[in-house]
Amino acid sequence: MDVSVEPSRRPRRFRIPGRAVLDNITARLVAVVALGLGTILVARVGGAEDVGLLALLRVVPGLVGVLAACGLPGAMGYFLAGPHSADRRLWPSILVVLVAGMGLGVAAWMLLLPVIHHFLFPATSTLVMLLAGVSVGTQLPLAVVKSSLQGLDDRQGSNVVTAAEEVAFLPAFGIAYLVGLRGPLLLVVVLIVADVVVAGAGWVRLVRKVHGRGMRMTGQPDRGLARSIVTFGLLGQVGGLVNLLNLRLDFLILGSLAGPAPLGIYAVASKFAELVRLPALAVTWVSYPRIAQLGPEGSANLVRRQVPWLVGLGIGGAVVLGLAANPLLPALYGQEFLASVVPAAIIAVGLVASPAGGLASGYLLGTRRPGTNSLLQTVGLVATLGLDLLLIPTFGVVGAAVASAVAYLVTDLSALLVVRRLTSGVP
Repeated sequence: MDVSVEPSRRPRRFRIPGRAVLDNITARLVAVVALGLGTILVARVGGAEDVGLLALLRVVPGLVGVLAACGLPGAMGYFLAGPHSADRRLWPSILVVLVAGMGLGVAAWMLLLPVIHHFLFPATSTLVMLLAGVSVGTQLPLAVVKSSLQGLDDRQGSNVVTAAEEVAFLPAFGIAYLVGLRGPLLLVVVLIVADVVVAGAGWVRLVRKVHGRGMRMTGQPDRGLARSIVTFGLLGQVGGLVNLLNLRLDFLILGSLAGPAPLGIYAVASKFAELVRLPALAVTWVSYPRIAQLGPEGSANLVRRQVPWLVGLGIGGAVVLGLAANPLLPALYGQEFLASVVPAAIIAVGLVASPAGGLASGYLLGTRRPGTNSLLQTVGLVATLGLDLLLIPTFGVVGAAVASAVAYLVTDLSALLVVRRLTSGVP
């Protein structure tokens, strides 16, 4: 059940901090550019098939880890910025959930390895699949440290981790390639190395930040607090899982029906079009902890005032990316990826409301309504699943793009309508 927590003092009104959002967008843009360069390297070395495999290796192990930890990364913003932020048992409780999630995630991967291997990675070796299981345990701490720094209002640290997560892939790829690794083994080793390096540096900074505030990560965990974290995380993770499925269900269906090469074509189109989502993600994670601090009353005015210009930002971004797809994608990735142009433009159209939808998600999470946010994400998932199964068998990559565009638009508009109703009676 969703519970709204009233702040202990009268909240002050505020606007979205433009500098914080811009910094977050910059970090995400650096990450996207690095991801694009990495994808270009993989495409030039291994072709569209390796690009599709890389997309699956990034998504599937990370999803298993976050599910095993009951959505812990998504709960960090509320518990580190909200009413539990000063509880000295908070960090011991968080670490118990994290360690348990890592162990459970790796164990689940190994247990389900034959099924995952058969349906998602049929052409890869057993060694690669075992290493992919290891990456379940390396991706989760990285996700947690990134959201923790954001929750502690360490925007610089969170932004550095966000960018470094993708930037680290490039030197790791170069070194692994020079020592002779190739194909799927190259990809999975590089992903693990990059995760370990960036997560390690992030946790060093996080520990210093926590100790600097007079808190400690060691101590006796609190069962009730851990249960609250898990409950919030589970409710929020339903939305996170649904959102990820909205983003990547087409990857799984297209990959299983058409194979790695069409998936590689679509992965390039999808990643390019999703540049429109950068402002949405930035707005969500900048506004979420601040709304948790101030509560529903102090943040309602923010939502009402900021939605119109965020919609305009989304429309402008979609137009620019839709027009840029034709010259850029074949030039960057090769003529094989000319087929990515039309899907990229279609997906961009479906993302016009995403910046405003990002603010709506931040409001729901920050006012302790993760279940409501998850329910709204489910609306989009239903559209994704139905349209994927209807369109992909006949239209392939273009059908997957149409399904994604509709799902994005339905999800964002539904969230905006609900948040408008929740804030309409608040002065």
